[in-house]
Amino acid sequence: MPHAAPDSSRPPVRVRVRRVYEPPEPDDGLRVLVDRLWPRGLAKADAHLDEWPKSLTPSNELRRWYHGPDGEFEEFRHRYEQELAAPDAAEALSQLRARAAEGPVTLLTAAKDPSVSHTAVLMEALGAQ
Repeated sequence: MPHAAPDSSRPPVRVRVRRVYEPPEPDDGLRVLVDRLWPRGLAKADAHLDEWPKSLTPSNELRRWYHGPDGEFEEFRHRYEQELAAPDAAEALSQLRARAAEGPVTLLTAAKDPSVSHTAVLMEALGAQ
């Protein structure tokens, strides 16, 4: 199936992913924690967060399934995309997309490998990949 042409009517989305344990950088812009649980061993003052929209994070059930013996990324992606389509998550995603069109947004996660985590799915949903 051919890829659709980029939507030139929407402003470019500037989003990147960083580990929450890394110190803030001047070009981070809006710093958004996208993990459901608070990162282990991190003091709240050290996180330098602007937002923590829990409706954008994978549910506890999905998170546990993915990190369990049957977890597999493509199935996780499918299930998480379904969760992101729920009204609260869809609204939060729309708001974050609008914020990213206004200026840079940094998604923060404790995931050791963001490329196979919910952040990869979020980046695609935001139109950043």
